[in-house]
Amino acid sequence: MKNRFLPIFAAAVMLAACTNETPQTPPTSYETLTVRKSDIVFPLKFSAKMKGMNDVTIQPQVSGQLMQICVTAGQLVKKGDVLFVIDSRNAQLELEAAEANLLAAQATESSALLEYEGNKNLFEKGIISRFMLENSKNAYDRAKAASSQAKAAADRARVNLGFCTITAPVTGYISSIGPSQGAQVGPGTYLTMVSGNENMNAEFSINESFLEGRIVSSKNDKTLRDFPDVTFVMKNGTEYPLKGRITSVAGTVDHMTGTVACKATFPNPDGELYSGIQGTIIIPLDVKDVMVIPQAAVVRLQDRSLVYKVQPDSTATAVTITAEASGNGKDVVVTSGLEVGDRIVTIGANNVQDGQQVIF
Repeated sequence: MKNRFLPIFAAAVMLAACTNETPQTPPTSYETLTVRKSDIVFPLKFSAKMKGMNDVTIQPQVSGQLMQICVTAGQLVKKGDVLFVIDSRNAQLELEAAEANLLAAQATESSALLEYEGNKNLFEKGIISRFMLENSKNAYDRAKAASSQAKAAADRARVNLGFCTITAPVTGYISSIGPSQGAQVGPGTYLTMVSGNENMNAEFSINESFLEGRIVSSKNDKTLRDFPDVTFVMKNGTEYPLKGRITSVAGTVDHMTGTVACKATFPNPDGELYSGIQGTIIIPLDVKDVMVIPQAAVVRLQDRSLVYKVQPDSTATAVTITAEASGNGKDVVVTSGLEVGDRIVTIGANNVQDGQQVIF
């Protein structure tokens, strides 16, 4: 009985041995692409600060007590609106005195003129000498000069009286107000700033080497009209809906920072932009004939950037590349490590092992 079951047991052992052999791992399917050259819009980003094109600091031209503050911070004012009133009593008295002096000087001038003209007639008749005629002429000239000085003094007093009422030189918004009502102010005292914000300037700086290498250098002369429209993005990530134009590029380089100061002007019809806000200027730069691959295809390994290149035998080989961010958050521009026509793994590149077979 025992010998009858031995062949059956041996057959079972052999069958189990066959079924325990390790099966071959099938190749995994990955998305791939063939590297080609193409054009891309490269968004260049620069920190910027807004400033009104007509920002005007308001300071008094005369000294005195600040009697009235006619505006509040943030208020929209039009050109010519009254902003501040300084005590004008002294200025009014000075004007009245100057006008009185002017009247006296004009009367003296008239009398001197009458005397000079009378002496001319007497001289022509031989009644008086030339000496007396010249004396009367000199007296008239002195009176005329004194009258001119008195008129200038009256005009100056009138201007000073006008300075006691400070008006808006431009249309715009009122900034913070310095002194309080009743304070003593004078030339040099900061009162406020009127930000003329119908058009706004975004001030930013461009690195000297970048400016020379990518914008100024060209087969043809570059002008400001050649610059593309630019975008302003506020700190909260909101994109200002109206495009701006680069209107100024400084002709000198700041030797301390190695940068060139630039301005981009934005229309501001609804007053959404105001002086002092910060954000980012984006300049779209067209880059021609470069290798662009998806950012998902790049595997970061410490300080190296790798992509998996599919060989003719369908195995994946890790290749080190150098690349620059395209700025769109999706692609990178490859500058070395790949050739046109290479096939690389895109989606799932992080899961690929060197030498692994892939299906595409």
